[in-house]
Amino acid sequence: MDIRCRKLKCKYNDHFTCKAKGITVKENIICSRFEPDETKQQIDTSKDLFERIPKYSPQRDSKTLEINCEANCLLNHDGKCVANGITVNDYRAKPYCLTFIKK
Repeated sequence: MDIRCRKLKCKYNDHFTCKAKGITVKENIICSRFEPDETKQQIDTSKDLFERIPKYSPQRDSKTLEINCEANCLLNHDGKCVANGITVNDYRAKPYCLTFIKK
């Protein structure tokens, strides 16, 4: 599973790829693993997608990730996310799961 993340000031974010061993999407569809790191200087180049290609780190093998989900989502199967990949967006201060599909 691929976890793409636009929370560039998170300590687990490496060029839009989450490097945490696992994440949990809470009931309010917010990634609970988010840990701010104000020393990071990554720029959100995904905003300029059509002007230049953003640098992405390679996706990780789904066998090495644990994606737990507590949201009322169609992709939540017994507390595990069954999506092919998820995207966590940088919406103000909270890292929301954009792959969420309400039941």
